[in-house]
Amino acid sequence: MLPPLYDLEAVRPMEEELTSIGVRALKTPAEVAEFLNPAEGTALVVINSVCGCAAGGARPGVTRALQHARIPDRSATVFAGVHREAVEAVREHLTDFIPSSPFVALFAGGKVVFVLQRRDIERLDQEGVARELIQAFDRFCTAEGPLASPDQLRHHHPVRACGSKIPPYQA
Repeated sequence: MLPPLYDLEAVRPMEEELTSIGVRALKTPAEVAEFLNPAEGTALVVINSVCGCAAGGARPGVTRALQHARIPDRSATVFAGVHREAVEAVREHLTDFIPSSPFVALFAGGKVVFVLQRRDIERLDQEGVARELIQAFDRFCTAEGPLASPDQLRHHHPVRACGSKIPPYQA
């Protein structure tokens, strides 16, 4: 098993930014396989990251998009540099794309139908990320949103942190 690159407590708030609204955290290749292998329906996967600029805009954008009236059937996240084998398992489904993090992929019927790569995310603010995802949700998804309850959103706090300040993992 590959050890994490980052201190787990330091990245926990970044992971919880998505899991606190109902996005499932995938930490192993087996969890990724179980999540992505049902070919029916739609699935959103976010490769989360410590990057303060890109991920700091991606997470709030994803959160906002998942409050839309139409959302994916299921949503999950893997954390780059933390659950490294799970990230690699997701990337096995994204072979047409250069690996990057953050990265957002929407699957429909088991196939990738929409992506936001880091280079796309870097040129967008959180509203732009949300807008792009909502357009994809309207095109490919049929599940009713929102994902989070108003109470979950009241307790939700976006994390703005510079990845260079995240300490390395100490075994």
